[in-house]
Amino acid sequence: MRIAMWSGPRNLSTAMMYSFANREDFAAWDEPFYAPYLKATGLDHPLAQEIIASHESDPISVANACLGSIPDEKPHFYMKHMPHHMIDGFPLDWASECVNIHLIRHPARVIASYGRKREQATLSDIGFQQQFDVYEKVGGLIVDSADIRADPRSKLEQICAEIGLEFDPAMLSWEAGPRRFDGVWAKHWYDAVHKSTGFAGAEGPLPDCEDQVELLEQALPIYEKLAKMKV
Repeated sequence: MRIAMWSGPRNLSTAMMYSFANREDFAAWDEPFYAPYLKATGLDHPLAQEIIASHESDPISVANACLGSIPDEKPHFYMKHMPHHMIDGFPLDWASECVNIHLIRHPARVIASYGRKREQATLSDIGFQQQFDVYEKVGGLIVDSADIRADPRSKLEQICAEIGLEFDPAMLSWEAGPRRFDGVWAKHWYDAVHKSTGFAGAEGPLPDCEDQVELLEQALPIYEKLAKMKV
């Protein structure tokens, strides 16, 4: 089984990658289209040049590898993808050979979290419209990160059942620290998950995002459309 997990930034996506990778039967790949995206767009992201230099930056090669040999000869492959990395001209046909899962999070939480790591976000940065576009093209399962945090075992059991995978309790916890499959961007973005040993608990009230009201108003209707279809 090859899982393409689609998620915008600051959305439990790294914890989910660690969860699946903690199974003995899964290999993991961290945002394989990030380097091609940065090379093609020239965007000034943290560590951009190091990312391009350290990872495959040709989108065709990356797409081919998504369907190539699974690392460490594992039977299953978990690929963490960000929909906004899939710019025009990047191949997406490979995704039809994968189990596609779309991880969503309320945009107020995404905006507040993103702002603590980088400058104020744009709609393109947080990927809501791109995620909806990818969902329309490839279909798949929609899961809200809030539901996972509220009851990790129950939700992970449901996800596994939906995709025909046996649940493994190893998904519920992991050792603290980085992973060898982390992208080089981990040192900027993954400090919290590197300190974690499992999923954080349920979140508190929504942040007000008073300095990003327009962005919230743009993203919220897209999130709500996706949330209506979640499992």
